[in-house]
Amino acid sequence: MYRVGFPGWKLAAKLGVPVRLRVYIAQDLESNVYVAQSPDLEGLVLEGQTLEEIKNEALSCSKILLEIALNKSAPETQTDFIWHTVQQASA
Repeated sequence: MYRVGFPGWKLAAKLGVPVRLRVYIAQDLESNVYVAQSPDLEGLVLEGQTLEEIKNEALSCSKILLEIALNKSAPETQTDFIWHTVQQASA
């Protein structure tokens, strides 16, 4: 597996090397939604009502963004979902 965002990842993916993608998920308690973003794949920023919804949307959108970045079908991809804790600001 070669991580998306590392130097040469596009070439590796085009040659058929499976890629790996990190997606951070946090719950916004104030808005009562989940937010997902990836430091590896530019443009992957999502919001959803449930954890299941945000994971499904992240998988779907990452596939589309990979296809756009590579100008071909997305390669085999492992997506690592990482729970990210957000501290609430105290008033």
